[in-house]
Amino acid sequence: MSTNIVGSKQPFIVGIGGTIRANSSTERALRMALKVAEDMGARTLLLSGAEIDLPNFSPERRDAIPAAEHLVKVMREADGVIIGSPGYHGGVSGLVKNALDYLEEMNKDMRPYLDGRAVGCVATGAGWQGAAATLTALRTIVHALRGWPTPVGVAINSAEPVSEPNEFGFSARTGEQIALMARQVVNFSRELSAAA
Repeated sequence: MSTNIVGSKQPFIVGIGGTIRANSSTERALRMALKVAEDMGARTLLLSGAEIDLPNFSPERRDAIPAAEHLVKVMREADGVIIGSPGYHGGVSGLVKNALDYLEEMNKDMRPYLDGRAVGCVATGAGWQGAAATLTALRTIVHALRGWPTPVGVAINSAEPVSEPNEFGFSARTGEQIALMARQVVNFSRELSAAA
């Protein structure tokens, strides 16, 4: 996808994911991707760690959960999404999967779930096997939620040593992949908005 700006609307890109541990490699990847999106003129918001540490999703629950209501409200407004998860035992973390389960609240919306939204995926793991398996799982979840995964997804092996890290702690090559994915989210969001 081209890096040219399509249309004039300022897209709203939401990053969601990370871990409870502040400044985890997953959170840093999301922050870097959102910085690239901001540099392209997008508005951004990161929901990470404690902001997505929600009670287990249950469609039968009727009591208000303010953090969950905020998550759903923000996702309804999002033009594009970047999801980041650490690889836990070969899959998406429970924290991230549970937050995504709350998108079931959007099932009757005009744009249900992630429909009509570009979605970038980034997965981290202390080895390539976990990171790659988690990236595949994220892309499958995005498809199930009717989102449009970007052609580029990013798997990061957090156990690899990094020489000359960028400001987010990643190698130049990893930084290039994160930036490419973020540009695809912004550009595709603009194209979807123009088409709508």
